[in-house]
Amino acid sequence: MAKVLKDKLFGDSSKTGDLRLAVQLPEREDINEWLAVNTVDFFNQINLLYGSITEFCTPKSCPVMAAGPKYEYLWADGAKIKRPIKVSAPEYVDYLMTWVQDILDDESIFPSRVDVPFPRNFQSVVKNIFKRLFRVYAHIYYSHFEKIVTLGEEAHLNTCFKHFYYFIDEFDLVEKKEMIPLQDLIDNLTRPK
Repeated sequence: MAKVLKDKLFGDSSKTGDLRLAVQLPEREDINEWLAVNTVDFFNQINLLYGSITEFCTPKSCPVMAAGPKYEYLWADGAKIKRPIKVSAPEYVDYLMTWVQDILDDESIFPSRVDVPFPRNFQSVVKNIFKRLFRVYAHIYYSHFEKIVTLGEEAHLNTCFKHFYYFIDEFDLVEKKEMIPLQDLIDNLTRPK
């Protein structure tokens, strides 16, 4: 994992500037290692992006975790909260970030040692994480995009989301139906220039 992490941090000069190439599995790299490193990376990135608008995403301004009027997200973690519940957007994101961090810290799912194998269900766990992280992007775009523009973060948000999208598309991590709320944006951002 150290080599992969080093390449992620310092870049591979042959892939610089092309996000579609940057997400591809490097030669001779283990798919689960690649998914693990990128899951941590994207989680941290989304945490920072959402952190920039937390003062505007309150239970009063966002009483429901939604991506526009058609898409509402309920929270359930399958352990503490088994039946999906309606929560405000900041509560949902707090539950989500805690849930993901707990998974990332679980050595039986995300082993830190190379001699410890990933569990058989690792890729399905990763898919569930990415599906839920996508919802944070959807909420930010639908509910806070004007504030993002005001803060001058539009280009950064778009680049982060484009990178995220290319990754989930490359490894088929999020079902197409889950991406419908942002499909127009996806088409626009990924359209060849």
